[in-house]
Amino acid sequence: MAPGLIAEPAAPSENQRSLSAITEDYDDTLRFYLNGTKVALNSVDPEITLLEYLRAIGLTGTKLGCAEGGCGACTVVISQYNPTIKKIYHASVNACLAPLVSVDGKHVMTIEGLGNVNNPHPAQERIAKLNGSQCGFCTPGIVMSLYALLKNDPHPSETDVEEAFDGNLCRCTGYRPILDAAQSFGPRGGCANGVKKEVNGCCSKDVNGNPPNGCCMNNSRDTDDLKDKLSSLQLTPPEFKPYNADTELIFPPPLTKHQYKPLEFGNKRKRWYRPVTLQQLLEIKNANPSCKIIGGSTETQIEIKFKAMHYTASVYVGDIPELRQYKFHDDHLDIGGNITLTDLEMVSEKAVDHYGPVKGQPFAAMHKQLRYFAGRQIRNVGTPAGNLATASPISDLNPVFVASNAILIAKSLHKETEIPMSQFFQGYRLTALEPDAIIASIRIPVARDKGEFFRAYKQAKRKDDDIAIVNAALRVRLDENHHVETVNLVYGGMAPMTVAAKKAQEYLQGKDWRDSDVLEGSMNALENDFNLRFGVPGGMATYRKSLALGFFYRFYYDVLASICDDQHLVNGDREGVNMVDDDVINEIERMVSTGEKDHSSTQAYEKRVVGKANPHLAALKQCTGEAQYTDDIPSQKNELYGCLVLSTKAHAKILSVDYSPAMDLAGVVDWVDHTDLPNPEANYWGAPVRDEVFFAVKEVFTAGQPIGMILADSAANATAGARAVKVDYEDLPAIFTIEEAIEKDSYFDHYHYIHKGEVEDALANADHVISGVTRIGGQEHFYLETQACVVVPKPEDGEIEVYSSTQNLTETQTFVAQVCNVAVNKVLAKVKRIGGGFGGKESRSVQLAAICATAAKKHRRPVRCMLNRDEDMMTSGQRHPFLARWKIGVNNDGKLMALDADVFCNGGWSQDLSGAVCDRALSHIDNCYLIPNVHVRGRVAKTNTMSNTAFRGFGGPQGMFITESFMEEVADHLKMPVERLRETNMYKPNDVTHFNQTLKDWHVPLLLEQLKQEVDYDTRRKETEEFNRKHKWKKRGVSLLCTKFGISFTALHLNQAGALVHIYHDGSVLVAHGGVEMGQGLHTKMTMVAAEALGVPSEQVHISETATNTVANTSPTAASASSDLNGYAILNACKQLNERLEPYKQKLGPDASMKDLAHAAYFDRVNLSANGYYRVPEIGYVWGENTGQMFYYFTQGAAFAEVEIDTLTGDWTCLRADIKMDIGRSLNPSIDYGQIEGGFVQGLGLFTTEESLWHRGSGQLFTRGPGTYKIPGFRSIPQVFNVSMLKGVEWEELRTIERSRGVGEPPLFMGSVVFFAIRDALKAARRQFGVEDVLRLWSPATPERIRLSCVDDIVKRAEVHSQEGEESFFVAI
Repeated sequence: MAPGLIAEPAAPSENQRSLSAITEDYDDTLRFYLNGTKVALNSVDPEITLLEYLRAIGLTGTKLGCAEGGCGACTVVISQYNPTIKKIYHASVNACLAPLVSVDGKHVMTIEGLGNVNNPHPAQERIAKLNGSQCGFCTPGIVMSLYALLKNDPHPSETDVEEAFDGNLCRCTGYRPILDAAQSFGPRGGCANGVKKEVNGCCSKDVNGNPPNGCCMNNSRDTDDLKDKLSSLQLTPPEFKPYNADTELIFPPPLTKHQYKPLEFGNKRKRWYRPVTLQQLLEIKNANPSCKIIGGSTETQIEIKFKAMHYTASVYVGDIPELRQYKFHDDHLDIGGNITLTDLEMVSEKAVDHYGPVKGQPFAAMHKQLRYFAGRQIRNVGTPAGNLATASPISDLNPVFVASNAILIAKSLHKETEIPMSQFFQGYRLTALEPDAIIASIRIPVARDKGEFFRAYKQAKRKDDDIAIVNAALRVRLDENHHVETVNLVYGGMAPMTVAAKKAQEYLQGKDWRDSDVLEGSMNALENDFNLRFGVPGGMATYRKSLALGFFYRFYYDVLASICDDQHLVNGDREGVNMVDDDVINEIERMVSTGEKDHSSTQAYEKRVVGKANPHLAALKQCTGEAQYTDDIPSQKNELYGCLVLSTKAHAKILSVDYSPAMDLAGVVDWVDHTDLPNPEANYWGAPVRDEVFFAVKEVFTAGQPIGMILADSAANATAGARAVKVDYEDLPAIFTIEEAIEKDSYFDHYHYIHKGEVEDALANADHVISGVTRIGGQEHFYLETQACVVVPKPEDGEIEVYSSTQNLTETQTFVAQVCNVAVNKVLAKVKRIGGGFGGKESRSVQLAAICATAAKKHRRPVRCMLNRDEDMMTSGQRHPFLARWKIGVNNDGKLMALDADVFCNGGWSQDLSGAVCDRALSHIDNCYLIPNVHVRGRVAKTNTMSNTAFRGFGGPQGMFITESFMEEVADHLKMPVERLRETNMYKPNDVTHFNQTLKDWHVPLLLEQLKQEVDYDTRRKETEEFNRKHKWKKRGVSLLCTKFGISFTALHLNQAGALVHIYHDGSVLVAHGGVEMGQGLHTKMTMVAAEALGVPSEQVHISETATNTVANTSPTAASASSDLNGYAILNACKQLNERLEPYKQKLGPDASMKDLAHAAYFDRVNLSANGYYRVPEIGYVWGENTGQMFYYFTQGAAFAEVEIDTLTGDWTCLRADIKMDIGRSLNPSIDYGQIEGGFVQGLGLFTTEESLWHRGSGQLFTRGPGTYKIPGFRSIPQVFNVSMLKGVEWEELRTIERSRGVGEPPLFMGSVVFFAIRDALKAARRQFGVEDVLRLWSPATPERIRLSCVDDIVKRAEVHSQEGEESFFVAI
C-alpha cells in the first residue's frame, strides 16, 4: 500500500500565528445529545468518524459496511434546527463519513435509541414481523432511514417511502418485504406511478400538460391491480403496535436554545476548526488558505480512508447559517453555497412553483438531477459548494449550473468575486477559486418566459444512488422565428471536467430550430466536440459518445415538439416535411413497486409448528441492533488489530519487503509473514487442492494477495502501518481473461466431461447444426458484513479460540490448527451469525482466520481484523466468469438432437472450489430440456485474478444461462418462437438427464402452465408486440423461463450432518447443529423442526451458536442442503429423546409438559442429551463413467418477466416479474418466500447491473466498492413482483425433512428471465431498423451493452474503433 499523502499548510508562519490568535477564544468541547442523553467531549481523537466513536463506546448496532457512504449500513439520524427550512429536521446520515465535529449541538439517534426486543419501535417491529430482515447486517441502517422519514412525516407517501431508502442496500431480502413494512405507515392514494416530477409533482403533468408513456393516468393493464394491492397493504392495528408520532422521543429541549460556539480542537497531527459565522470562516481561510473546507465530508472522508490523504487542518462549515439561505429574486435565485442537497431539492421545487413551469425550467432540471444524486444520506449533508469545489467531471449538478449561466459568488476576507460558471472549471479537479476564498453563494438565472428551453439528462449503471456515466444540461433560447439566439450544451463524463460542446454551440447559433438540416449538422458538430479515443480513461468510449449524441437528439425533439403545434417539422422553403419524433422525448419512469405472495400455498401442509409462516427468529434483535456479529464482540484485554498488506501487482516477483518504516509509527507492534509459520508446508491451504499460500513468498500471482500483516494497538494505527510497508516488485506477464488463458493454454489440472449418446452422428444427421459462443461475467458476493475474525489464544495447552464470520467452521478449525502447529481438538471455532455469505465465506474466510491465528499465536494476544470493503473485494474472490463454445444439432420441428460444448470457467490464481463449480455447470447445461446426445467438457482457466470461489448457485446458473442462450439463438435461427422450442424439448416425468438421473416428482411443465395462465402470457405477448409497433425508441420484451436445480453436494463426503440436542430439567431445549445462520433462516427452521418433533412450543427451543466443540466435522453451510442435512440430524436426536421420554409420557399422561417429563426423567437418571446424525442416501455419481445418482432431488421453478428499454440510452426497467417455485412442503413459507425474492433479485443483479472491471494498466480490480460496483437497489426490483409456490400436488418420491425442498440457490437463476426479456426487447429494436441477424447478448446486460446492441444511426455514428496497439481502459473478465 502506498504511504499517505499529507496536505501541508501553505500559509506562512506569521499567518499561522494569526490563526492561533483568531481561535484563542474558541471552545474546545463537543456537546451533543446521544439517544436522549447529554454528551460532552473535551478530549477526542480529531481523526475519528462518528461511526468509529459510536462503536468504540459500545453502540455496535450501527454497522460498517463500506466506509464510503454507499451501502447505508452505518445510517444514524441526526436532528437539528435547520436554518434553511426554519424547523427541526431529522437527517439520515452515513456515520462512516460524518466527522465527529459535525454533531456538535445536535441530537444523534442510533438504532439502540429507538427500542429493544422487549419494547421495539413500530418501525423495528414491522420490518421484523414482515420478514424485512434476513442476515440483518444492513437492517439497523434501513430502520434508521425509515425512522428519519417518519420523524419528518408520520404519514409518508408511497413515493417518499421508496425514495427514503435510495441510500441503503440489502443483499438478502429482495427489498419487497422492507417496502411493505414501510408502506404500512403511509396513507393510500396519490400518483400510482410514484413519479415525483419536477413540475406539478406528478408524472401526468409535464411542461406541456401531457401524460407521458406509462403514466398511471393512461389505461394500463396493471394499474387497477396496483391500486388494489396498495389499498390492501394497509395493516390493521391489532397486528402491530400503533405508530403515534406524539409518543416519540422528543428533540432535547436544551438544544432548542443551544448557542453554537466556534470550536477548535485536535492534536499535533490534525486540528479541527468549526466557525459559526461567515466572518470567522473567512478569517480562518485568510490565515490558512490550505485548510480543508468540509461540508458533508462525503468525498474528503473517502480520500482519507482509501487514498491515504491526510489534512492537517480542516474547517467544518455546516453550522454557518449565512451559507444555508436562499432567496427568490425577479430574475434569479440565490442559494447559499452550503445549503444541503436535500434542502436544494425543496428549494428547486419551490422555485418552480414561484416562477412557474416555464421560467422555472432550470430549477426543474436541477430537481430532476437531484432525485438521482447519490442517496438520501449523502444529500442530507452534501452541498453544492462541495460539489463545485471538488470539480468532479461527472457531477450531476455542475452541468446545470454552467448551462444556466449561473454566477458563483466567491468571498475572501478582503473581497468578493463573481465567477461565471462557464469559467469556473479549468481542468481535472481544478477551478478558478482562489486559495483564500470560499464559495458563498450561487446565483441561478430564471429562464425567459417564452422561447427558452432547458433540460437535464443522466445515465448511470443503476438508476438510483449511482454516479453518472454521462450527464448533460442543455439550454437553448429561440427568437420569435425559432432561430437560435443562445445555446448551452454542457456535458459531464465526456472530458476531465464539465465541458461545453463548443463546436455544436457555434454551429447552432442563428439556425432555425425547425430546419431538418439542423439536427444533422448539430450531431456532426457534437461528434467533433467529443472525439473520444478507444482507450479513454473511464472506458466505454462508444457508449459515452452515443449518450452525448442521444441526449441532444432527445432535447432537439423535445424543443421541437414544444414549438410546433402541428407536430410537423417545417423545413424552410423545401417541400418535404418530417414528423416530430415524439417517442424519443419521454424517459422511462418507475411506478411505486408492489407485489403479492400466495400465502395459501402451504396451508394444507401446516402442522402444529412446521409449515407456519413464522418470522425469522433473530429478526427483531437485528432490527433493534442487539444481534451480535463478529466485529461486535467486545474488545479483549490486550487485543491487537491486524491490517493486511496486499500485493499491488497482478503477477510479479517480490524483490524486497521493507516493513521497518511501519515499525517507527506510533502504536505499531509487529510484522507477521510466512516466516512466522511453524514450517513452509503450513503456508499452503485450499480445498480440495492445497495450491494456495496464506502469505506470498517470492512471487505474487494476483493483485490483492496477502504478503503480510501489520499488528497495532488500534485499527487506524494498523492501517497506517500497512501503508508504510514498502514492497519492490519485478513485473511478470499476467493473464486475466478466459480467452487469454485459452490462447496460452493456462489451465488447472481438472478436466471432467459428461458424454451420453452418439453426438457426432446426431450432429451429422440433424437438419441444422448451429454453433455459438456464450459468455457470462462474474459477480461479487457483496455480503454486507465483510470478512471478519477475532482470535483469542488460551493460556493452556496451545488452545486457541476463533470467532470467524464463516460458513465453514471445520475448514477454519483445520487450517488454524495447521498454522498454529496444534491438533485440531485444540482449536475451537465458533460463530453466532454472519452478515451474509452466499458462498463467499465457505472457503475464503479461512485465509483471514489463519493469518490472524498466526499473529495471535506469535504474540499470545488476541488479534482482530475486519476487512475494509475494498480489501474484501480484492481478496475474497467472486462468482466464476464462464465462456462456452457450443454446437447444437436441431431438426426443422425444433427437436434438439445433440449438444457438443466446451465450457471454461475463470478460476483465478488458485483452484479453490473451481473444479466443483465447473462440474455443476456441466450437470446443469441441460436445464429443463431433453437432449438425447450430449458431450460437454469442462476446464478451469488459470489466470491472475483473485481466486474465484463458491457463490449461490455454484456454477448452476452459469450452466443454465448457457442453455437458455443457445435456446434463444437456435429459436431465432429457426425463426421459431422460443417458447415453442422450449415446450418441444421439455423434460417429461421419468425422463433421464444427460448424467443419467431419472426425473421424479417432475412439475416444471405444470409450473409453466400455471404461470402462463396467471400472467395471461399470450395476451401480454400480443400487447408487447403492439407496444413495439407504436414506439420507435421504447421497446418492451417478455420472457418465460424454467429451472431445475440439483440439491446435494457434488463432493459426496459433505452430504452428512450432526446435531446435539439437550433437554434441561426445566423443559427448555438447547439445539446445536452444524449449520451456520447467515440470514437464510436456518436456525429458525431447525428450531421449528425440533419443536415439532419434541412436542414443545418454538419459544421453548433455543439455538445459541454454531461451534466445533458441540458438533464436530461439520459440512459447510452451502448447496441449499443445510435444512435437509441438519434437520434430519436434529430429528434423529429428537427421536432418541422421545424414545427415552416415552415411559414418562405414558406415566404422566398426554397433557404432561416437557418440564414435567424432563424433571421426572432427570430424577430417574435418564440421559436428556442426544447426538443425532444423518447422511444422504442413494447418491454417488462417478465422473467419466456417467453412472450413479448425482443429486438427491431437484428444486424446480418458473418465472416470467416483462421489461421496457430506452434504446436511446440503454436505460431499462422491469415492469413485472412473477415467480412460481416447487419447494415441496415449505418448513416456513415466510423464510422461503424471502429466499425466493432475495435469490431472484441477486440473480437480476448478476444478469444486468453487476459488472466487474479490472484496470488494464495496473491489473487491479477497479470495481471494489458500492461506488463502482452496482448491486440492485430498492428501485431496481420489478415494479410488480409476485411470488407463489406450487400447491395441490403430491411429492411421492421426495424423502426430505417434512418433504421440503432446498430453496436458497434455485431461485437465483430465475433472475435471468429479466435478461432474456431485455434480449426480446432488443430484437424488436433491431427489427425497427431492418436488422434480423441473430443477437448474441452476453451477460450482464448493462445499459452499455443494451445500447450498443441497438443498430440505429446514432449508435453507429458514435462507434469508436481502436487504433493499432490501442487497448481498452478496463478489462471485463
